[in-house]
Amino acid sequence: MKAAVMRAGEILVDEVPEPEPGPGQVLVRTLACGICGSDLHALQHADEMMKVAEESGLPRTMELDRDVVMGHEFCAEILEFGPNTLQQLNVGDRVCSVPLVFHPGGMAPVGYSNDFPGGYGERMVLTEPLLQRVPDDLPSEAASLTEPMAVGIHAVAKGNLKKGEGGLVVGCGPVGLAVIAGLRLVGAEPIVATDFSARRRELALHMGAHAAVDPGEQTAMEAWRTQAGAKTPVVFECVGVPGMLDQLMREAAPQTRIVVAGVCMETDSIRPMIGINKELNLQFVLGYSPEEFSGALRSIAEGAIDVGPLITGRVPLSGVAGAFEDLGRPDAHAKILVEPGS
Repeated sequence: MKAAVMRAGEILVDEVPEPEPGPGQVLVRTLACGICGSDLHALQHADEMMKVAEESGLPRTMELDRDVVMGHEFCAEILEFGPNTLQQLNVGDRVCSVPLVFHPGGMAPVGYSNDFPGGYGERMVLTEPLLQRVPDDLPSEAASLTEPMAVGIHAVAKGNLKKGEGGLVVGCGPVGLAVIAGLRLVGAEPIVATDFSARRRELALHMGAHAAVDPGEQTAMEAWRTQAGAKTPVVFECVGVPGMLDQLMREAAPQTRIVVAGVCMETDSIRPMIGINKELNLQFVLGYSPEEFSGALRSIAEGAIDVGPLITGRVPLSGVAGAFEDLGRPDAHAKILVEPGS
């Protein structure tokens, strides 16, 4: 099959082996797959990602001298059931899935594995019990944003917001926008967002922010105080660049909870004594639970999260490399979808 392959630090289109479903697995056709910021990081920092994973006690899932077909934000169509499947869904059904595959040797992440290609390929193998059927009236493009919205919902859940609390979202890329959607779902008020990009601030307001501010004109904490006075926010760091966490810790009020959702790929520095003096709470987050994933799909299908404006581009496999470059311009795009069949 054809796929956009990560090979030697580049993205190129080539023929790769056809995936075959094993026990408990299904073969699917990719309909739409979002390009994630983690994929952009992987292209530049894949070796560092694997080293950090190993230092964190996680297995190494990619060997960089072999091809990797990325793509873990997808909607797909069932083509074939493998052996020992329950077949509670039907061939032709559209599905989303937590991007993991269970296999006889263990478990592998779809899109970050040499052996299990992701949604930048024409077909994938998925694990049957993890499949979520997409409602008939929900477009495949919208359903493909289930995974990134689940990330935001999980981050908000880890923030443990109490009734009457609001959120300050620093950075309005896809993760920050998903956090805003998650805050809106739980009724947080106010929701204040900051980003240098006028386009992203506009999207933040669409997703549910009560105010969206240029940090070049007001710091994040100044923007919060303008909207909420002396009320203490739950802060969501969604930028992921060195120095941001230290800055937020310096500016935060005592007892502030800071949820770290931005993925900083470099070594960073904080001053623990600042956190100690203020009794700050730092909560790092990753991924989501299966329940949060299914909840994200339900919220999109029911219209509680409107993801339509986040989709700012669509490309065939031949356009993936260019899309990676385009996503480096925050005023141009939020989410670009790969449509292998187009």
